[in-house]
Amino acid sequence: MATKKATNWKLWGKMLLGGGIFCVGGPAFTMWVSPTEEELFKRYNPELQARSLANREKTQEEFDQFVTKLKEYSKSNKPIWTVRDEDIERQKQARMNEQRRREADLKAQQAAMRKESGMSDDLD
Repeated sequence: MATKKATNWKLWGKMLLGGGIFCVGGPAFTMWVSPTEEELFKRYNPELQARSLANREKTQEEFDQFVTKLKEYSKSNKPIWTVRDEDIERQKQARMNEQRRREADLKAQQAAMRKESGMSDDLD
C-alpha cells in the first residue's frame, strides 16, 4: 500500500494569498491611479473646456437617441444588427420618397408658372 503524499499547506496558503492580492489589489491599484472625469476636465486648456461644455448637451442627446433606438431594436425577435439594417433601409427609402415628392412638387410649380406666364411646356 502506497503512502499518501502530505499536502503542502504553506505553499497553498502562499498561492491563495498571492492570488487574492493580485485579484483584489490589481483593480484597486488601477482605480487609485486612474484620474476621474473631473480631474481630466480640469487638465484641459480653457478653449477645450469651453468646447467640451458646448458639445456636452449635443453628445448626451445623441447618446440618448442611440440608447432609445437600441431599446427599440431589442424588442424584435431578430438580431439587433438585422433590425438596424432594416431601419436604415426604411429611412433611406423614406428620404428617397420625400425627394421624389419634392421634385414632383417643383415640376408642378414650374408648370403652373409656365402656364401662368404663357410659356410652352415643351421645355422638359
